[in-house]
Formats: sequence, structure tokens, C-alpha cells
Amino acid sequence: MTDYNLIFGAVLLFNVVVTFRASSYYKKYFPSSTDNNQNTTIDETSSEAESEELAPLSGKTDDKDSFHDNDKEKVDADVERGHDPPASSASINAASDNAANIRHAQLLRKYLSVYLLATLSDWLQGPYVYALYDAYGYSQHEIAVLFVAGFGSSMVFGSFIGGMADQCGRRKFIILFAIIYAMSCMTKHYKNFSILMIGRLLGGVATSLLFSVFEAWLIGAHASAGLMSHIGKAFSTAQYGNSIIAILAGQIANKAANHAAFKPSSEGSGFYIGGYLGPFDVSLVALILCGLLASAIWEENYGEAPAGNDDDEKAKSSASGALKKAYFATMSNPDILSCGIISSLFEGSMYIFVFMWTPALTALAKEELGDKFEGLPFGVIFSTFMVCCMAGSSIFSIAMEKLKPEQFAVTVFGVAAFAFAMVVFSVNATSTFLAMNLFEMCVGMYFPSMGTMKGMIVPEDKRAAIYNLFRIPLNFIVLFSLLTDLTPRVSFILCGSMMIVATLLQLRLRTRRIGGGK
Repeated sequence: MTDYNLIFGAVLLFNVVVTFRASSYYKKYFPSSTDNNQNTTIDETSSEAESEELAPLSGKTDDKDSFHDNDKEKVDADVERGHDPPASSASINAASDNAANIRHAQLLRKYLSVYLLATLSDWLQGPYVYALYDAYGYSQHEIAVLFVAGFGSSMVFGSFIGGMADQCGRRKFIILFAIIYAMSCMTKHYKNFSILMIGRLLGGVATSLLFSVFEAWLIGAHASAGLMSHIGKAFSTAQYGNSIIAILAGQIANKAANHAAFKPSSEGSGFYIGGYLGPFDVSLVALILCGLLASAIWEENYGEAPAGNDDDEKAKSSASGALKKAYFATMSNPDILSCGIISSLFEGSMYIFVFMWTPALTALAKEELGDKFEGLPFGVIFSTFMVCCMAGSSIFSIAMEKLKPEQFAVTVFGVAAFAFAMVVFSVNATSTFLAMNLFEMCVGMYFPSMGTMKGMIVPEDKRAAIYNLFRIPLNFIVLFSLLTDLTPRVSFILCGSMMIVATLLQLRLRTRRIGGGK
């Protein structure tokens, strides 16, 4: 019998270790040789500065002052071109780095305060959508129709709504996200198939915005502040925070769902309250706070074209024109196209995994325990998955000390393919669960890796539009998995195959950007 609590404890301990290793505290208490060299350079610089202060007393002079007064711009230009700065500029660079770190911390706090409320609203709803429809008495076929409508809406509306966000302002569309998703939550109170269908359509639009415009705003804000070198850390922190929010959301949603009985507001009414509607009501509050905070503390940013690029200005005035430009930009650039295909393959596998892990583990547990089977501890399992995601984001931060994201992503996809192979060929619930945790760790490594790569590859003026374009094949994969009656084993074989393709594509992308192409 699988000891899920023991595995959770082991994963939690591993996460504590890698999180500490990725933190600034580790570097403080266990500095590397590189850090020691940097400290030595700073000490030498301080000694030089001290000598300069004593020089007038001994009557000696040199050209140090002329360097600080006349050549600083030249040194800065050399540094930007990749040249090493002279030792005497180390203190200036250290001060500049410290100022950049402070600006980045302020920007990250501003982003996370809004982004984590948005993800909280999404995590609160996820586990209870199917349960609510089932409580209303709808058949499995009718529920499937509602789910397909949601993913179809995301595919159709998402294809052009990203371009509109680039043109009209990403903050505006984040506020629009909060409004649309809040309306979707309100429709859940009605036991009416048509109203629920409208809610699913609204939810599909909101999902497209959640997974594109927030990321586009973050990259745009980093670019405007001159902090693009910190973007990997920002994505890693956001993914880590998202995993914590997912665990908290599960606890909050569980309490909200059990707070009051599920019943109509009055006898014969089609408006229901309580029960599984509780998480959606809490989500509604989170969305209101999300929209208000975004309007209060976020600056507006747009998809800015490179200087001198005035082509197709008329196309910019329409959503279809923005979509057309995004499409041609994607198809004409193999790096952008590769990012789109790879992200669709990985995230498609992730969605299929979400659909299939429950029946897969349940079937194995029933086979092992027989009549003694009393159900799975879904709360513990979900929490273990989220802790694995947190560990994955910390591993990404550690890997970025020596690797580029293009290099690291090859390993991520390769390990994900191996994890699915373990799931397919596993013969018991314990090894299957361990393999699933390995894949969840890859999920934690994937999002900051892909976010950083897309931040460097996708043009800023079409960013949100292209991100939503990436979601079209993703939604096709999800719809395929919903509309076909694949067994968990066959589904995981499909996921493993997609991960092998993603690994090969990432190898080619790495070669173009690092090995030979760029």
C-alpha cells in the first residue's frame, strides 16, 4: 500500500533543501569561489580608493579622477557590449546592481500582489466545476459539452484578444479579465444550462487572458525598467508563489464548500446557494480585489514596436490585423514557432495529466487493495504535486547560475518524457505516484524556463497576441483528449510521445540560439 503521507513528507523536505540552496541566504553563508573573487575585487577597489584619498597628502597624483569624471560613459558602453569592466569600476557596478535588485524587488511585489490573486481565483474554482455541474443533475455528456465549450471559447477568442491587449493596454485587459471571470463565477449560481454555457464561454476568454496578458505585462514592465536580466528570477518566484497559492486554495475551497448546505435560494427557484458554490463566491471576492489592485498599483504597458518599425499601421487598428501580424511573425521566425509548438506540447501533456492522474491512481489502488479500498487522500496527493512544483521552480533558479534556459529546457523535457515512461510501465501505485511527482517537478521547472525563453524570443509589440496564438494548438490537444475515450495508459503514452518531440525541438532551438544559429 502506498504511504502518501510519507512521500509528502519526503518531498517537503527535499523542497526545503532546494529552496534554501536557491535563496540568497545560501550564497551568504556558503559563498562560492566566484563570490569570493568578487569580494576580493571589491576589497582591492576599496584599497585603491583609500590610496587615492591619501595621494594629495604625499603630493602624488594620477589619472584615476579623470577615469571617474570623463570615461564612465565609455566604461558603461563597454560593459553593455559584453567587455569586462576595469577593476576600479567594481564599486560603481556593485552599487548599480544593488539599485537594480531593489527596483526588481519592488516590481516583483507589485506584480505578485495582483497575479497571485488571479491564480487564487482560478485554483479555487478548478476542483469544483465538474462537481457543481454534477450536483445540478446534468449528465456526463452534458458536462462534457460545457467543458468543450470552455476550451473552444479559449481557442477562438484567445486568438485575437491578445492582440487587442497589446494595442489597447495590458493593464486594461487584466482588469477586463477580473470582470469577465467574476461574471463567469456569478453564472454558476443558476441551474440553467444556457446560463452555465455562457459562464463557460466567459471562463474560456478569462483563461486566455490569465495565461497570456499577465506574463506579457511582466516582461514589458521588466523591459521598461531595464531589468530584463532579472526576468528568470521573476518567473521562478511567480511559479513558486503560484504553487503555494494552489495549496492554500485547496484548503480554503474545501472549507467554503462545506460551510453551508447546497440548496435553492427559495422553493422552486433556479438560483442556488451554498455547497459547491462556496469556492466560486470566494473566487469572486479574489477577482474583485485583483481588478482593484491592478487599477491602483500597476502602470499601463503596451506592445511597443521597435523604433522605426511603422509597417502595417492600419493593421494595428483591428483585432484581425493584430492576429495576422502575430501569425506571420510566428511562421517567419523558426525560434518563435519552436517556442509555440513546444509550449503547446508540454502544456497539452500537463492538461491530459490533470484529467488522467485520478483514474490512473484509483485503478491501481483498487487493484492492490481490492475490497479494502476506501478512497484516495486527494488532498495529500494534490499538496504533494504542488510541493514538487515549488521544488522545480527552485531547481530552475539553481540551474540558471550556470546554464542558459535553452540548455536547461532540454533536460526538463527529457526528464518529463522519462517520467511518463515510468508511469506507463509502472506496475504499482507507489512507483506510479513517484513518477507523477517527477513530472510535476518538471512542471515547476518548465514555466520559468519557457517564460524566460519567450521573453527573449517573442517580439514585444506582438507578445500577448503570439502567446494566445500558441494556445490554439494547445486547446486542440485538450479538446482531443476530452472528445476521445482514451484510457489513462494510452493517454500517458501520448504525453510521453509529445515530450520526446518537445525534447527534439528544444535541442534544435538550443543549437540555433547557442550552438550555431545565434
